[in-house]
Amino acid sequence: MAELSNLEQLCLDKGLKMTDQRRTIARVISQASDHPDVETVYQRATAVDSRISIATVYRTLKLFEDANILIRHDFGEGRARYEEHGDHHEHLIDIESGEVIEFHNSEIEAMKERIARDLGYELIDHRLELYGRKIRP
Repeated sequence: MAELSNLEQLCLDKGLKMTDQRRTIARVISQASDHPDVETVYQRATAVDSRISIATVYRTLKLFEDANILIRHDFGEGRARYEEHGDHHEHLIDIESGEVIEFHNSEIEAMKERIARDLGYELIDHRLELYGRKIRP
């Protein structure tokens, strides 16, 4: 039996029933180096198992999102994109190419904590998305 992907293991830990099609979709997302949308997940999953329908992909992504093992992003393109829950990071989105660059910045982390504390709050979570275009010389 193949080794479980990170997402498959999270599903099992949460007690989700894992059908073959859900396993395939979980592996597709775990192997993604980008932030795929539904169509991309569908294309990659059907390359592995042609029996997977687009409706199954939609239902499975929603199930994973509701179980808090998948993060749904809206990068302003009119389509949801997905990634596994994992180490905290921010995103810089190239508005021309759609490329999503993940980054971590300790100054931003300290600033968000300080802002919340100054306003009398304990920060529980946050999401930061920066939008830009490459500077051309």
